[in-house]
Order: sequence, then structure tokens, then C-alpha cells
Amino acid sequence: RVQSTRSLRVHPLCLSLPYANSGIRKEEEEEEKKEKKKHCMVKIYQTAPSTSEEMDTSPMVSSLLSSLANYSNLPQGSKEHEEAENNERGDGITSSRSAPQLGTLMGVYLPCIQNIFGVILFLRMTWLVGIGGVIGTFIIVFMCCATTMLTAISMSAIATNGVVPAGGSYYMISRSLGPEFGGAVGICFYLGTTYAGAMYILGAIELLLIYIVPKAAIFPLEGLEGAEAEAALLNNMRVYGTILLTSMATVVFVGVKYVNKLALVFLACVILSILAVYAGVIKTAVDPPVFPVCILGNRTLVWKSFDVCAKTIETANGTVTTQLWRMFCDSPLLNATCDKYFVANNVSQVQGIPGITSGILAENLFGTYYEKGDLIARKDMESVEEQDDPLTNTNRYVLADITSFFTLLVGIYFPSVTGIMAGSNRSGDLRDAQKSIPIGTIAAITTTSTVYMSSVVLFGACIEGVVLRDKYGVHGNLVIGTLAWPSPWVIVIGSFFSTCGAGLQSLTGAPRLLQAIAKDGIVPALRIFGHGKANGEPTWSLLLTACICESGILIASLDSVAPILSMFFLMCYMFVNLACAVQTLLRTPNWRPRFKFYHWTLSFLGMSLCLTLMFLCSWYYAIVAMAIAGSIYKYIEFAGAEKEWGDGIRGLSLSAARYALMRLEEGPPHTKNWRPQLLVLVSTDAEQNVEQPRLLSLTNQLKAGKGLTIVGTALQGTYLDNHEQAQRAEQALHKLMETEKVKGFCQVTVSSNLRDATSHLLQASGLGGLKHNAVLVSWPRNWKQGDDHQTWRNFVELVRETTAAKLALLVPKNIAAFPSNGERFTEGHIDVWWIVHDGGMLMLLPFLLRQHKVLKEKKKETFTCLQIMDDNSIQMKKDLTTFLYHLRIDAMVEVVEMHDSDISAYTYEKTLVMEQRSQMLKQINLTKNEREREVRKFLCWFCCLQSKSASSPVSPPAQVQLIHDNTTPASPATPATPLTPAEGAQSPGEQVQMTWTEKCDGEPAKPPGAATPEGIKDIFNMKPNQSNVRRMHTALRLNEVIMKKSSEAKLVLLNMPGPPKNRTGDENYMEFLEVLTEGLNRVLLVRGGGREVITIYS
Repeated sequence: RVQSTRSLRVHPLCLSLPYANSGIRKEEEEEEKKEKKKHCMVKIYQTAPSTSEEMDTSPMVSSLLSSLANYSNLPQGSKEHEEAENNERGDGITSSRSAPQLGTLMGVYLPCIQNIFGVILFLRMTWLVGIGGVIGTFIIVFMCCATTMLTAISMSAIATNGVVPAGGSYYMISRSLGPEFGGAVGICFYLGTTYAGAMYILGAIELLLIYIVPKAAIFPLEGLEGAEAEAALLNNMRVYGTILLTSMATVVFVGVKYVNKLALVFLACVILSILAVYAGVIKTAVDPPVFPVCILGNRTLVWKSFDVCAKTIETANGTVTTQLWRMFCDSPLLNATCDKYFVANNVSQVQGIPGITSGILAENLFGTYYEKGDLIARKDMESVEEQDDPLTNTNRYVLADITSFFTLLVGIYFPSVTGIMAGSNRSGDLRDAQKSIPIGTIAAITTTSTVYMSSVVLFGACIEGVVLRDKYGVHGNLVIGTLAWPSPWVIVIGSFFSTCGAGLQSLTGAPRLLQAIAKDGIVPALRIFGHGKANGEPTWSLLLTACICESGILIASLDSVAPILSMFFLMCYMFVNLACAVQTLLRTPNWRPRFKFYHWTLSFLGMSLCLTLMFLCSWYYAIVAMAIAGSIYKYIEFAGAEKEWGDGIRGLSLSAARYALMRLEEGPPHTKNWRPQLLVLVSTDAEQNVEQPRLLSLTNQLKAGKGLTIVGTALQGTYLDNHEQAQRAEQALHKLMETEKVKGFCQVTVSSNLRDATSHLLQASGLGGLKHNAVLVSWPRNWKQGDDHQTWRNFVELVRETTAAKLALLVPKNIAAFPSNGERFTEGHIDVWWIVHDGGMLMLLPFLLRQHKVLKEKKKETFTCLQIMDDNSIQMKKDLTTFLYHLRIDAMVEVVEMHDSDISAYTYEKTLVMEQRSQMLKQINLTKNEREREVRKFLCWFCCLQSKSASSPVSPPAQVQLIHDNTTPASPATPATPLTPAEGAQSPGEQVQMTWTEKCDGEPAKPPGAATPEGIKDIFNMKPNQSNVRRMHTALRLNEVIMKKSSEAKLVLLNMPGPPKNRTGDENYMEFLEVLTEGLNRVLLVRGGGREVITIYS
């Protein structure tokens, strides 16, 4: 059935092959099809997997032996390096034999078993049971095993969602939570693996110097007490630890194949040692081992310098003192002076391992915690002692070497349940990773958890409490070794080799993990560690790993190193659970793990347990580990390479953004939440480079409000023809935004003309409630000199559109003079000219500008209010000062009164020139050269007119009537140019508003081509529009006042008047704004959006 199904899948591929020659006859074509079909079917039959599947379910003996021969506990990538090295030594002859495809047992289960069982089980488990009690230790073991089981469930879900290459947990976390989390947790996992190597090496040295060859100590311990003995032991650990680390690093450097060949030996040592312990427990029920413990009073004695547990013995010659007597007395005579406690208490001998049927379990249920230096005493025995007597002969008693408490036991024990990643690290070597990883890992954790929990109960049921609480063994023998059968040396030798093997595996796996991180390029400082030997061996990573491992060996205490690596492993496991929970909750389409027995609640429970255990082990170590991970995270975020791995954090950001946008749609933001959301309109040249880069500098200086920024530009043409230019423009905008440190988005719009493209940007930018509320655009440069009048016409239309859309408008004039982000203005001030109320934009902008470092050191801004003569300027100043105080804005206030003065002849002439220029350009339809020639004629004629006016001035009555008739409308319209209803209905009161509306002066329109001297002469005989005269007068007066007060200001903020309703006056509007800002270096024209943006309320 499998074969036929697969053939059906392949047949269409065979039949769909292209014909080589269309002229082949039908019979030849049919024969060719049959041959192809037959060929495909043969291939299918040859690769049918039925036999391999059958061997999976019922493996033959030869297959099992072959798998054992090929067993390896090395991480993925090591085998490839070994093969590359063999190929180099074989003169380039490559082996065609592929790497063995491992199953669940050899590829996942046994490597996990070997990595989980370690030094803690053999050296510290009995001590943990004695100190914490059976109940307390069982709780610790259950919490730690539950944490690893929940982590294994989350890891299985992630590992079966795709192939996990070299890097293991780092790869899973980085591809699930992003490069920042992946890099931070990957480095923490690397540090944990490295310190695990140091812990295994320290355990091996402890076994060597205390139980195997005690006389090999360079710093002898005999005769030393207290701190001196402890220092000598630590120095021995440092010296021998460094020697062993150097040897292991040399072996790893020479080639991992030597480590690989010893993998089966190390695995056998672990399994045989555990079986020996269980055999010994069973044997205690029938024949407990002889393990006497000597107790003086209730104090446990160190059985090293005496042979008989008695003060005296009876012989044929009488009573004779023993070696124990000589330890506490000054002479062997019966009348010698002895230690008071020795004299007052009797000596008794108890069985150290009474056996599983002795009922000792009840005495060991609850824990006994000690301070450093306390005596290890038996609880149920009486002791005669005086509280004031000093403690003497301390080296004769068993003492507590460290202060013990519950959380310390958690930190020491947790490294014994690590190693669950061994299967996922080797997914590339597995035949069916998505099946083997969950089954093998969970089965291994179940097995090891059962062993750990049962050992807690069995140790408490077999061994005396004082023996359990003696960390190094009463007789200098390993307690768990004494319990084992057939010999203690099975445990001692087996645990020594297993710890050495675990150390070699750590030194092999940690450099490759660092190499995987370095090759990803997310941490620039680690790039050198991605290189190695020609075959890929991570030489530099191995060197760094050895140095870090040496720092752990210099600590020299197994109990001090264990909590350190517990922090790093717990942090890694916590983020594995977080990655699974995030992916599950996001429900991304790519999240389709083969392993189905997971749930986000289990992942969160595992994450909570990891975090709890971190602070239970050591709260200060937990804070340090989090600080290290946080620092790495921020370093990768700012200096690391940009990676798009489809991680869950991006999906989480997308979901959060969608939720926030939906919430923003509920209504407009409150005034207190208002902030400038800027749409910055820039123009680009022919090469798509931004022409006003300082506009983005100003944008950065305005971003104290932390609002949205959209930088947009418009291109002319069609998108199909100009999409490449649009992409280049977008890249240029991105680059400039990075240079100016502007955080936001960029948008390029292509349309048939620039006016429409800009309008599209104005309308379509933003999304939902996250839209711009202010537009920042530069003042059009050289708008008078250019032949293309469309630029300033587009600008005026933009002003109209922002007004219609109720958007604020910011127009910096002379943008090239504005400061860049690198400049500092330490002197000067900002002047704000508040002419009309625009919702508070003029008050908010100076505050935002002063938050930036460019203007942060500036003096107070000056608020200047312009008022007419009738108002009370003193009262207005007080009111404005109070208003700014309630707004929490620190500024000086000044009120400038505008007197209704007479219009000067200069104003009249400037208005006349403006209108005549505008009218002439409208009527004359000439080429560029002809237009320049006519303008020169006009200037010559105007000079003559000025000389005549000087000789015969205007009569005073006419001049007075022209200047002072403020309420008279414009000249009556002639029948040729009737006024529109909007123009004729304008009231005189509108003249004081900041919106200028053009009024016709009634001059008849000239036909095209009327460029004769008589036509030009008619133009210059026209009378200026009275409204234009008043507006020009107002602009000149305002400019005079502003120049007088703000000539030294670094920046002037000014209300921007609205454009005329009639488009025939657009050029005059630009001229009025030019006159208003003439002579000012830096001006920011501000036009409000019609809503309040600042409030006095909290």
C-alpha cells in the first residue's frame, strides 16, 4: 500500500517531463513515457522503507550492536568536524558512507540519561537527604523534576515544529523569540554549560583527592584545623582542577573523535553505578554492610586516627587505654588529664547503614540545618555538657563545613536534573526527530526522576542520619559507595569516569554553542569566535570556554559553583517555556508541531516554576543573571545585526499593535494625550536624495512628544514606470532617518503630478487611529525667481488641504539655517509671537523643542502677545502669565500694542508693485527670454515713474482718501469683471483676521499677446486694491515690531495666516508671508488644526 501510494505521487512528475523533441512520432513518445514510468517505479521499489520500519519495531541483534558501536553523546556538528578532519588526513579521499541515522534509544534517550545523571547524585545526594530530610528533599526533587518535565513538553513542541540545527536551545529560543532573546539566553546557556564543566571537574578532583588517592594532595590536610584545613583543600582543588582542565581541553582540541570513542565507556559507568546502588539497597534488607560509627555523647567522631571505638579495653594485663583515649588526653595513663566532655560522656558505636528494614526512615523524615562549624550530633542520644565550656579538639568531630538552608539545597541539587537538551541538540542525526525527541526526552526525564525520587526515600530508609549529614563520609569513604554492591570501588571509579566524561562533553558542546551564536552574527563582539580550524573545529571558542571554566575552578567549591550554573540553566528553561507559550497564544499559521500534548498553561506553569527556583536558589545570583541577560539583550538590540527569523516577538508585536489600533478607533484622543504626530513632507532630487535633510533634524528635535513620525515624499509619473525610483527614494529616506535618529516610518507616493501625490500622502498616511495630526513642510525656496510657479502653488494648496483636514501645519523658513542634531545653542532665547489663539500649538512647541539637547540649555522663551489699542495690555499680561503658570510652562511674557498708524507711501508702492507684477505675469503669455525682456522694460518704466512722482506728489486729499478709507470696499467692479457673491459679501471686519481674501480691483482682462507698451502702460496706471494695501501695511508693521524685539532670538515662532479663499490671490498671499518674515534668520510658521492641544488640568 505504501509503495503504490508513493508511485501515484511520483507518476505525475514522470509524465510531466518536457519532451526533448516535438517532432517525435506518437509511438516513440508512448514508449518513452513507459520507460520513464518504469524507471520511476523501480526507484520507488528500491527505496521502500518497509524493512527499516520493521527493524524499528523489532530490531535485530546485529543492528542493536551496530547502534551501540556508533553511539555518540556529542552535540550536532561534532561528527561533521571529525569527518572533515579524517578526510584531510586521508589526502582528500572522502568517505561515501553517510552518518548513522539514530533512533529514539541511541539518539535521544541514552544521551539524555548520561547528561542528567551526574556528579550531584554520587557526591551530594546523601548529604541533601540528611540535611533536608526525606520530606524536604523529596519536595526539592519533585519541584526540579516537574520543572524539567514541563520544559521538556514545551521543548518537544518547539523541536517538532521544524528541524533544529546546531545550537539546540539557542536555536529554538532565537527563532521563537527573536535574536535579542535568543542571543541573551544562548549566551547564558553557554555560560551554564561552561560552569557545568567546571562543576564536573571539581567533582572529579574531589573524588580523586578524598576517596581514591588522598595522599596525592599537594597541600597536606593532616594536622590542620578549621580555616587552615579548608584553605588547603581548596588550593588542592584549584591546582588539580587546572591540570585536569588543561588535559581535557587538549583532548578536545586534538579531536573530538577521541571523546566520541569514550562515550560508550562513560555511559556504561553511569548505568553500572546506579545499578550497583539499587543492588546494594536490596542487599541491606538481608545483609547490611558493616559500617560502624563512633559517637562520643551525641557527637559524631571522625574515624581516622583510632581503631577501636572505646576509651579503654580489658586485656589479660588489665585495663589498657586506646588510641581514642590518647586523642582527648595528654597521656595514655588512666590518671591523665582529659577533655571535660570526653570524661563526662560515654562512647558508643552505632551501625551506619542499618538497612532498609531497620525503620530508620522515621528518624530521617525531617531535616536538620546547621550553621558553619556546628557539630553533627545524633538527635536521640543524650549528652552531658556545660554551655560555658569552650569547644575543644574540633578536628576530632564531624563538623558542618557550610551553613545550610532549604534554598541552598535547591541550588545545589538543580544541576542534577539538567541535560534534557541532549536529544534536541542532535536532531540532525535522528532518523525521525519529530518522533524521537518527545518520546526519548520525556522517557529519560521520567526514568531519572524515578531514580532520584526513589533514591531519596531509599537513602533515608537505609542510612543513619549522622552518616547522611557527613558530606565526606565518616570513615573517609563515599557513603553511597559503601551502600553499593558488590564493592564501593564500583561507585568511586564509575562516578570518577562519568564526571570526567561529563566534563569532556561540556568542553565539547559549549564551544560549538558559542560558535553557532557567533556565526549568526547577532553579537558583533563574538564574531571572532565563529572561526576555527580548517575542519570547522571552534578553536577560539574552546580557548574562551577554557578560560571561563578556569574561573569556576578557581572558586574551588562544588557547592558554590552549582547555584551559579543553576541560574543560567533555569533562565534558559524559562525562556523555552515562554517561547512555547507565546507561539501557542499567537496561533501563527506556521506553528504546527507534531507533538500535540502541550498547552500554554503548562508552559506558563513551567516558566513560573523556573522563576521561582531561580530566586529560591539565590536571589542575588538570580538578579545578577537577569542583569547579564538584560545587558546582552540591549547590546544586541542596539549593536547587533538585523535578523528576520519570523520569531514570536514580532508576531506578539503585531497582535499588540492590532489591539492598540482597534482601541484607538474608539474616539479621538483627549487633550492631555495629544502629541504631535508628524507627517514630514520632503522633496528629492533626480537621484532620489533628500533636498532638505535639516527638516529631519527639526523632526528629531520635536520628538519629545514621543508621537508618530511619517516621512513622505512624492514622485511624478506612474508606479509601473517609477517603482525602482520609488524604492531608491524609500531607501534614501530610511538612511537619512537613521542618520538623524528619527524613529518612524517612511512612505513614497507616485502619481501623475506632484500636487496629487502630495494630496494622496496627506490623505492616506497612517493607519486607523494612528494617523498624523500635524504636517511639517519646508518653505518653498526661491519661489519668486523660478519659472515654474507650480511649486509655490502646490504649497498654497497644501495649506488649504491641511486646513480642510483640520491638521496643524508647521512651516520652517530658511530651513538650512536651523541647527543640526550635533549643534548646541547655549545662549539666546526662543521668541513666540502669539497673534491669534490656535489651540495652544505655539505654547506646546517651545516646550518640546527645549527637551532636546540642541535647545535644552536655552534661556526662557518669551511669549509676546499682540493686541490692538483698545484692550488693557497690563491686565492681559497678568492673565497670560497666570495662564502659562497653570500650563507649567516657564516663560517671560510681553504684550506689544499695535497702534492703528497711517499707511506709509512705501506700503502703497510695495503693494502697487506686487499687484502690477502679478497682473503682468497673468496677462503676458511669453517665452522665458521674452518675459525677461519685458520685465526689464517694466523696471525701466517704473524708475521713470518714480522720478516723476517725486517732482509732482499726489494731492493730500486724494492720498488721505486712499490711505484712511479702511471701511470702503475695493474699487467698483466694471461690467467686464463682475464680483462673485463671495467676494462682494466680504465685510470690513474681516480685514483684521489672519485670512486674506483677494478682491478684484475691476481692471479688465488683457487678451493674450497684449505685450505692447500701451498695454504695459495701462497696467501701471492701475490703482492698488485697498484690502491688499491694508494687509501689506499689517505685514510691514508686524515685521517691524518682530525685528525690533526678536532680532537676537535664535528661533522665532509665529502664527501663520490662512490662504485666500479665491485662488487668484495666491501669489499675493506668498508675498505677504515673505514680507511678514523678512529679515528673520530662523522662523517657524505655525498654523493650528482647530482643536485644543494643551490644557491646565492634570
